[in-house]
Amino acid sequence: MDAQKVYERRWKILAVMSLSLVITLLNNVTVNVALPELSKDLGADNTELQWIMDAYVVVFGGTLLVMGAFGDRFGRKPALMTGLAVVGLVSALTAQYATTSDHVIGARALMGLGAALVMPATLSIIVVVFPPEERAKAVGVWVGMAGIGAPIGLLVGGWAVENFDWRAVFWINPPIIALAMALGMALVPNSRDEKETPMDPVGAALSVGALGSILYAIIEGPSLGWTSNEVVGFGLLGLILTVLFVRWEKRTEHPMLPIEFFRDRGFALGLIAISLAFFVMFSFMFTQMLHFQLVRGHSAFEAALRFLPLPLGLMPMAANSDRFCAKFGSNNVVAVGLTLVGTAMLIFTTVEVGTDYVVLALIFFLTGMGMGLTMAPSTTMVMDSIPYDKAGVGSATNDASREVGGAFGIAIVGSVLNEIYQSKLVVPGGLEEHSGVVSESFPAAMRIGGELLAQGNALGLELIENARWAFVEGMTDAAVAPAIVALVNAYLVKRYMPSGSKHEGAERSVPPVETVGNQLP
Repeated sequence: MDAQKVYERRWKILAVMSLSLVITLLNNVTVNVALPELSKDLGADNTELQWIMDAYVVVFGGTLLVMGAFGDRFGRKPALMTGLAVVGLVSALTAQYATTSDHVIGARALMGLGAALVMPATLSIIVVVFPPEERAKAVGVWVGMAGIGAPIGLLVGGWAVENFDWRAVFWINPPIIALAMALGMALVPNSRDEKETPMDPVGAALSVGALGSILYAIIEGPSLGWTSNEVVGFGLLGLILTVLFVRWEKRTEHPMLPIEFFRDRGFALGLIAISLAFFVMFSFMFTQMLHFQLVRGHSAFEAALRFLPLPLGLMPMAANSDRFCAKFGSNNVVAVGLTLVGTAMLIFTTVEVGTDYVVLALIFFLTGMGMGLTMAPSTTMVMDSIPYDKAGVGSATNDASREVGGAFGIAIVGSVLNEIYQSKLVVPGGLEEHSGVVSESFPAAMRIGGELLAQGNALGLELIENARWAFVEGMTDAAVAPAIVALVNAYLVKRYMPSGSKHEGAERSVPPVETVGNQLP
């Protein structure tokens, strides 16, 4: 593809990358909304439902670095197309033929593998297509699209389940993916490591084992117990494999992820800021779906609609963050973003069962603004700190930091919320036989309370009111931890993050896109 044509098409290419990115995020969230219907139709128990969610996250997060390296070595466009094809084909087969929970679990694992090819490719293609002076703007748009992926997924999933059934959330993917692939084939140039650096199979195996084990331990911690043999074992295995990975990458001739990247403050602090920001965001969204549906009685679709102030705050801030960074410095912009997130969480600690939605909308909007100001400059900082031949691995490292941070947020805040809920729940006298179940599970308390109420037992209403109060108390008290994380992170960023992204002169201004004729300007 001619270099000038690539340059002229760069914004169209960004649109295709944004669509591909939203597909991976939408694909994950829509299934979560369909879990109750899946449980009824396929007879899935709680463990199987958990694995329907976890299989995607563990495989996706565990293989990110390897898939990013695959794109660097063999071409980012082939990686993108392959990943989209895997997700689309598996989605269609699942919607048409899945009859057991095992089928869905296996499909979700394969879709996670496909998504791990897609997500690093989208950002690395953007980085090599856009010249340095426009890259921050392009990354800001990419981040904005990443921010709306989850709310769109909740809306689409809620609509599909309410109007059709759980299979509809899988049928959504193929037509959108077909469009993205057609546009990608026509518009997107290929790019890869022109040095043809050999793959690092040992590093790849160690990274998959380390990330997969750590994510599994984090995800299973709240349900199995943080001190259980399984969680401790996988956690220790993940840490050991991480140490081995670092040692191997330091001594091998062609490392998959050169460890010296982490000596760059922009790269390291950018990853930390992204990880801790997603710690806050994922934990907040996790609690709010339960809050809107079980405490306030909204349907999944109605609950998703109430998330809209978050992307409305996030998108404009992310898209314009490059201007703010140019004027005030990246460290100051990211610090302000994190401070907004921390402030939103502090306001959230005042929420009660009867708090008006306007207050919640303000919290969502402030959180979105803060995330936009945090994610876009931090992502630009990370990607500007690495050479083009490692753009895929750099993007994958960025994505992995999001996954690990988000998983930690859900696990830790979820555990704190559960502990507070159990300590504050008062089980009405006469319901002692249900005390164990309702104390361990807020959804179970709401379900049992509803069943008792339907039978004419007034204790059901008392149980529902007590459970709602205890959950909201736990939810708001648990928000103190994300608030502290965000504010401490803001201080560290303000003090230690570089004020501007660095560009490596002419070497970084010439993206290695496979072209004929002149290079991109």
